Amino acid sequence: MKLVFAIVHDEDSPRLMAELNKSGFRVTKLNSSGGFLRSGNTTLMIVVEDEQIEEVMGLIRKYSSSRQSAINTNVTPSAMGGAYIPYPVEVMVGGATVFVLNVEQFEKM
Repeated sequence: MKLVFAIVHDEDSPRLMAELNKSGFRVTKLNSSGGFLRSGNTTLMIVVEDEQIEEVMGLIRKYSSSRQSAINTNVTPSAMGGAYIPYPVEVMVGGATVFVLNVEQFEKM
């Protein structure tokens, strides 16, 4: 038995959770935030049998897409006396970070 932790972008989580549920997987949702962009993420916890890992991973790959997004950074030009100016930068967001762990015991009470 395995425990899958899938950290996905907030925009991807409703569809991914719906597809996982439709395929018969139970999902626990935890709200989280990323450290780099400090944007909203969702951490999904899914307990599956060993032979179901590839099916779950396939659904995560299919419904967690990477995309370009513009974020504002603060730039301090020295010629402007240290004033902060928002400067848009294109970054990749989305996708998924997935951890798969062995489960010694699982009980639903």
